[in-house]
Amino acid sequence: MVKVGQPGRVAPATDDLKGRIMSFMRGASTEITPSEENRLPELKSVLPAGTAIYVAHTPKSSFAQVIKAALAVRRAGFRAAPHIAVRRVADSRTLRAGLMELRAGGVEEILLIAGDAPRPVGEFSGTLDVLHSHVVQEAGISRVGVAGHPEGHSAVDTESLWKALDAKQAYALRAGLRMQIVTQFGLSAGAFAAWQRELAARQILLPVRVGIAGPASAATLLHFALQCGIGASTRALMGNIGTAARRLRLAMTPDQHLLALSAAPPSEQVVAPHFFAFGGALETARWMRKVAAGAFDIDEKAARLKIHGS
Repeated sequence: MVKVGQPGRVAPATDDLKGRIMSFMRGASTEITPSEENRLPELKSVLPAGTAIYVAHTPKSSFAQVIKAALAVRRAGFRAAPHIAVRRVADSRTLRAGLMELRAGGVEEILLIAGDAPRPVGEFSGTLDVLHSHVVQEAGISRVGVAGHPEGHSAVDTESLWKALDAKQAYALRAGLRMQIVTQFGLSAGAFAAWQRELAARQILLPVRVGIAGPASAATLLHFALQCGIGASTRALMGNIGTAARRLRLAMTPDQHLLALSAAPPSEQVVAPHFFAFGGALETARWMRKVAAGAFDIDEKAARLKIHGS
């Protein structure tokens, strides 16, 4: 992660598409749920030490369970980045205690999200409330991720999303906080490109970790897209998934997103991909390892990667 205004990913020297994909994958991150903590020994055999692994604050997980799993991720030799769903945290005292426990265990980074609760259970209704409370800095956490929504959010209007990002960037600059955007996964590579242009137009310079759905069925993608409030492309899929995906040129596989991102002009602001695993952490990690190692061929006609041994 880099501070606001500093360059992020350096454009690779190679001009070939495969080389650009492999270069982009070097900083890739993924996630586990608290219930997947038992997968960490297997993940150690798949992913390099120091890989960023986020811990999702799923609807059925408690704040304490997220902290416990994040500390286990750190002990396993990975860079832990737990989600902090602020609308589900009781109060600043609970939050401060949890963050201090994380910091004492070597965790330096968090991802602040509002969370899925329709009403806050405590004093925090959004991530700006937490930032303005100064609890994060008081606990010794110096690196913070915030959410980006390239395809919008069903519960929040687009202009409000942009104003929130602008306010978070302004806060990071004032407070000297190292901040990056971690985007929600999407189904439209074109939507991400348009969102990037809007970032530039609004002078939002925070580094971006672009969210990509890992290997998953169309039904799984639709389920989680609806759960996460992803916008227009999700509504279009409610009918015939296959037909809608072809008509709208949606990217239904991580291959399609990587090809689109890597074929576009390199962006220093987009530092790495983040792969959502949807409870399939090991499968996603194995896919990531093969792509990072170059164990694939590019089928340009089909716009997909042919992974070796699959």
